[in-house]
Amino acid sequence: MIEVTRLYRFASSHRLHAPSLSEEENRNLYGKCNNDFGHGHDFILEVRVRGPIDEYTGLAVDLPALDRLVQRHILGDFHMKYLNEQVPAFTEAVPTSENVVREIERRLCAHWREAFPSNQPALDGVRIRETGKNTFESNRRPQ
Repeated sequence: MIEVTRLYRFASSHRLHAPSLSEEENRNLYGKCNNDFGHGHDFILEVRVRGPIDEYTGLAVDLPALDRLVQRHILGDFHMKYLNEQVPAFTEAVPTSENVVREIERRLCAHWREAFPSNQPALDGVRIRETGKNTFESNRRPQ
């Protein structure tokens, strides 16, 4: 098996605010990320896939197919968007980076067979770098 990681970039803004909490609780929990007008990040998205090397092509993943999948279902919906209001998944859920990773993974899984009908390669995980200090990752490998 070969593991391949593909990098993408998108810029989004969000406000970390849980409607179920008071204004004071939100300020204490989310700090400056609870700014009334939101704040933005230049996210780096890493999509990790794994699969066998195809004997004919010598490739483990069809990168143009992966690029089309990510563009259509992730970047097209997340890039230059205010996540709280423009991405339906975050009208109820707080758009923390943990929830952003989970939503990206959910979308990739939901549409994986469109790009890869044989289900090869397999989605191995998703990581986003929010800042130089914060990285969030899902790992699909069995523990």
